[in-house]
Amino acid sequence: MIKEKFSEGDSLLHRLDPRVKIIVVLFFSVIVAVTDKYTSLLCGLLFAVGAVAVARLKTKDIISRLLVVNSFIFFLWLMLPLTFPGKNIYTLGSLNISQEGIKYALLITIKSNSIILAGIALLSTSSIFNLVHALRHLYLPDKLTQLFFFTYRYTQTIHSEYIRLNNALKIRGFKAQTNFHTYRTYAYLVGMMLVRSYDRSKRVYNAMLCRGFKGKFWTLNHFVFKKSDLVTGMIMISGIIGLVLLP
Repeated sequence: MIKEKFSEGDSLLHRLDPRVKIIVVLFFSVIVAVTDKYTSLLCGLLFAVGAVAVARLKTKDIISRLLVVNSFIFFLWLMLPLTFPGKNIYTLGSLNISQEGIKYALLITIKSNSIILAGIALLSTSSIFNLVHALRHLYLPDKLTQLFFFTYRYTQTIHSEYIRLNNALKIRGFKAQTNFHTYRTYAYLVGMMLVRSYDRSKRVYNAMLCRGFKGKFWTLNHFVFKKSDLVTGMIMISGIIGLVLLP
C-alpha cells in the first residue's frame, strides 16, 4: 500500500478544506510559473516554506523529496549556462558560460522548489480520497477524477508486479549487460508488464461492475465549508496576489 505520511496530522493545513487547498495551490503555481521577478519568486519560496512549517511536516521527509526534484534540476545547471545564448562571464576551454543561462537555471530552481513545497504542504496534507472527492466538488469531469484516482491507487500494485518479475529474472541467473540478450529480456519484461496491467484493469473493472459501479464514487463523509476555511483561504490568496504586486 502507498503510505500517505503527510496526511496524518492535526495542523491548520490538515484541517483546511481540501477544495480550498486545491484552489490555492493552482493559483500559486500559475503565479510562480509565469513571473520572472526574483523578489516575487523569493517571497513565493518563503510562502511555500512557511506553509510547510505551518503543516508541521518532518524536515527529513521534505528534504528527501526535494533531492529527487533537484537531481533533475542539477543537469539543467550543467547544460543551460553552456548552451543558453547571452553575455559570457567565464570561458572553460572551448565552452562559454553565459550570465543569462545561470539566471535562467536559477529561475527554474526557485520556481520548481516553490511549487513542490507548496504542493506538499497543501495537497499532501489531505488523503488521496479526500482530494478526489474535492475535485468532484470543483466540477472536474468524472472520468478525469477516476483516472487520477486509479493511477495513484494501482501504481504501487504495478510496481510490486515489476519487482516480482525482476526477481524471477534474477533467480534464473539473468545479469544485465550491454548486449542484445539484455535488451531483448528487458523488452519482454516491459511487454509482460503491459499485458498484466491490462489483465488486471479488466478484472478490476468487472469487479466494480459487479458491485454496481456506474461511473461515480459515493461517499458518506461530505465536506462542511467553515468560516475558518474561508478566512484562511482568503488570507493565502491575498498573499499570493501580493507576490504579483511586488516591485
